Amino acid sequence: MNAIPDMDGRLLLLGAGRMGTAMLRGWLASGQPADRIVVLDPAPSEEIRRMARDADLILNPSTGKLDDISVLVAAVKPQVMDEALSGIIPALSAGTTPLILSIAAGCTIASFKQHFGEDAPVIRAMPNTPAAIGEGITGFAASPEVSNAQKNMARALLSALGEVVEVTDESLIDAVTAVSGSGPAYVFLLAECLTEAGMRQGLPLELASRLALATVSGAGALLKASGKEPAALRKAVTSPGGTTAAALEVLMDDQEGLCRLMERAVAAAARRSRELAGKKN
Repeated sequence: MNAIPDMDGRLLLLGAGRMGTAMLRGWLASGQPADRIVVLDPAPSEEIRRMARDADLILNPSTGKLDDISVLVAAVKPQVMDEALSGIIPALSAGTTPLILSIAAGCTIASFKQHFGEDAPVIRAMPNTPAAIGEGITGFAASPEVSNAQKNMARALLSALGEVVEVTDESLIDAVTAVSGSGPAYVFLLAECLTEAGMRQGLPLELASRLALATVSGAGALLKASGKEPAALRKAVTSPGGTTAAALEVLMDDQEGLCRLMERAVAAAARRSRELAGKKN
């Protein structure tokens, strides 16, 4: 991950679930001093408790000790975000507003400004589940109040989860959610479908599953390592009149093929993301 720039104060991680814990691992591995990180979580995992014992991590201090916070990473579930923020805001240093970096789906920049004020610097980010092993990608959008230095800080913090990309318009976070946020589930479904299709051709379940898993994960690794466009790799493995061409003729049907189906699926996910953000506000 990228080196984290020096912070003037401390970093507060609000919520240490799967994503929060993955970020914390990355921060500590990069050399971020544990005693500059404060974690608030009502039910910390054993891993978090161990970090607190072994690395001098500050875990669940009294709210009276939440001064000197320069970055707040909001990683609690969206449905409890308002309650969690209301519980800590009175304890933050008076007259100062930290950089707010949210990885909570559906929580808009405006929803944080309702708590911290219109001048608050807020970054809304959307990671995906491969981030749990450092292989994710996170898209983020920043409010106008976020400085370049704060953006660099956010990129470094988010790089603990994998790649980081910025979108200039917050409304595009819904599309990011639909493509990469929800995208891993589409790939998992592909492996399911490939397994079932293999079974229908006579393969035993265990063999069909093993073939599908290795094919999906291997193809993804090859795509990433090659640096080539997906279309170029597809064409390279498709011999005219061969077995792959026969399958792709079905998958690339203009009306009912995979591209049209994926377009509808992503549109549905983006629409739902907008609906959820609207309900949150």
